[in-house]
Amino acid sequence: MASSKSSPPGFVFSILIIISFFNFITCNNQHILSSCNFDAIYQLGDSIADTGNDVQDNPSSKFARLPYGETFKKATGRCSDGLLMIDYIALSAGIPFLDPYLNKDGLFDYGLNFAFAGATAMSAEDLAKWNVSFVPTGISLSRQLDWMFSYFNTTCHGNKDCFKKNGKALFMVGEIGGNDYNYAFLQRKTIKEVKTMVPEVVETIKQATKRVIGYGATRLVVPGNFPIGCFPVYLTKYQTNDATAYDELHCLKELNNFSIYHNDLLQKAIGELKEEHPDVIVVYGDYYNAFLWLLSKGDVLGFDPTSLQKACCGIGGDYNYGLSIWCGDPKVPVCKNPNERLSWDGVHLTQRAYELMATWLTSKKWVATMKMIQGALLSSMIMKILNQQPLLWNNLCWWEQQQLKPQLFHHTMTKSDLCLMSSTGSGCSM
Repeated sequence: MASSKSSPPGFVFSILIIISFFNFITCNNQHILSSCNFDAIYQLGDSIADTGNDVQDNPSSKFARLPYGETFKKATGRCSDGLLMIDYIALSAGIPFLDPYLNKDGLFDYGLNFAFAGATAMSAEDLAKWNVSFVPTGISLSRQLDWMFSYFNTTCHGNKDCFKKNGKALFMVGEIGGNDYNYAFLQRKTIKEVKTMVPEVVETIKQATKRVIGYGATRLVVPGNFPIGCFPVYLTKYQTNDATAYDELHCLKELNNFSIYHNDLLQKAIGELKEEHPDVIVVYGDYYNAFLWLLSKGDVLGFDPTSLQKACCGIGGDYNYGLSIWCGDPKVPVCKNPNERLSWDGVHLTQRAYELMATWLTSKKWVATMKMIQGALLSSMIMKILNQQPLLWNNLCWWEQQQLKPQLFHHTMTKSDLCLMSSTGSGCSM
């Protein structure tokens, strides 16, 4: 006799729908940017995007050895257990992973990565004017731009050739600026004091973006800052018994408001750039809300609900993060399954978190597809997720979609695929 506690068929079907939904998010993001026909991707930034420049410059860096890179059994210089957002963006565009600029044996045919772990937006000299003297790397956004333009001057046959090549590329200007604030906070500056730095940091990013446009870039993404009040490093440093200091996600409100202030000024600067360069597409990368989506839906997305704000590689305190001993030290343990954690080392995210953030930022296709089965057995929880609005990357490539020319490196999109990704459906009668 069947047990009276057996799950009803409708419930089981709903669970299968949910599982299929999240499998669909990951699988169908793989080539969603390929309709943009980017010839190359160029990345500026810090450890969020560094694919090996830091370890090329400093082979003894902790990022050059396990447990960093343990998910694919090899340390590559990425500040995570595996891949980063830029890797998934490249994969989605049908472009090989970006080699670091300082790797002289790298393949640069499809772009390259100038990001450097620990890099700042402002130079060390400018930070010193704000009495921020602890700047470990000395690599700023200006230095990365010098590398970029040195490379273009070597590979381009004049300005016209550079403009032609770069007009077909995607440029990622950041995320950058987070370390300017991190180093200031490490020197015990108050949030009020660090907040006074924000306009200059944002202006530095704006001027850097203008320099990139000056070299022929026509499609750019300028990402904002993360909600730093949700990260183990800051939750540990500013831990308090005052319950009113935390929001509903147990993030520190004042620190998140700081990030919002930076992001608001950055979006204003992007708006100014659009007015100054009406023929150039500049998109804001909403890393703030992408991460909040992960945190708020973490249990549904397969993360351990009891460890959403605990570092996988770390030790000590409520957040598995120590202020004096860090991931990479032989005494620091690593969790059994990084895929169940958002935070890798208290500062950087896991491969799985980066993968889902990249999906949230780039994917429109899964939204369109799921809306077609809106009347099926979907829980209200799933419908709430559908209401999240991902970054409209089709702003970067709408003309490619309308021309319907999906000549790609690794994948051929169908007309149906292109129409699903288009927010307007223009030219998509089938």
